[in-house]
Amino acid sequence: MRFVTFRTADGRVRPGVIEGDAVRTISTSTLLEYIALAPHERVAWHSGDEVIPLANVTLDAPVRPLRNIFCVGRNYLEHAKEGARASGRELKLPDVPTFFTKAPTAIAAPDATLHLEANVSNEHDFEAELAVVIGARCKGVKEADAHAVIFGYTAFNDVTARDLQRAHVQWFKGKSLDDSAPIGPWIVSADEIGDPHALDIAFRLNGVEKQHSKTSNMIFRIPRLIAELSKGMTLEAGDVIATGTPEGVGFARTPPEFLRDGDVMEVDIEKIGVLKNRISIA
Repeated sequence: MRFVTFRTADGRVRPGVIEGDAVRTISTSTLLEYIALAPHERVAWHSGDEVIPLANVTLDAPVRPLRNIFCVGRNYLEHAKEGARASGRELKLPDVPTFFTKAPTAIAAPDATLHLEANVSNEHDFEAELAVVIGARCKGVKEADAHAVIFGYTAFNDVTARDLQRAHVQWFKGKSLDDSAPIGPWIVSADEIGDPHALDIAFRLNGVEKQHSKTSNMIFRIPRLIAELSKGMTLEAGDVIATGTPEGVGFARTPPEFLRDGDVMEVDIEKIGVLKNRISIA
């Protein structure tokens, strides 16, 4: 199933499920509220009497968690190598995942224009990522049980201000600018995805492919990420974990390629689809 949050012509924001060329509404107030329900409770909240043509709605970010987005740094070996090479440092892989966060105010909708500020950063970069949406409040999850707390998967673009990332050392500021976390266009249920480590993942800039890999190339796989993140820390239903980006990002290219006004970005993940956004820099 593909779960969405959408806006109607009268301005209402509602959750729903895609059915062909239409969306069937869910009667909870938000998709976040729906995700927080126990699995056996969710079916009862599907409204059977309202189906709206997709052409008549605008998709919003499928979920807007109440707290920071969890992200994983250097989780593809070739990306770790290119980053070390571009930074002039020795490659040293960690024994545990490198976690950082992005502010929830950074979230942007699919197909939205991302308004970035030239006076804040001159080095806006792209990072195509598979994101996991947690489906139940949990803590101390074992790797073998991680599948039970996953609601679904979506596409994510970790837009990053590289100059701010370097200047502040800690990554939060350079990762959290407004409109730097487009997500969507929907959340695909975990059962429909199957193995999340058997997916093609790609990024195109103005139609030209810049990143292309397989999620099987993750250094730390999703069960390990959930197990490590939930050690001593509670995860909430609706939390988003962005699992890292493959090689090909802009700052590591020769010469570096940063985003420009008018650029069109596409994150394309097998079984999910395309997350598309246009850039406006002023």
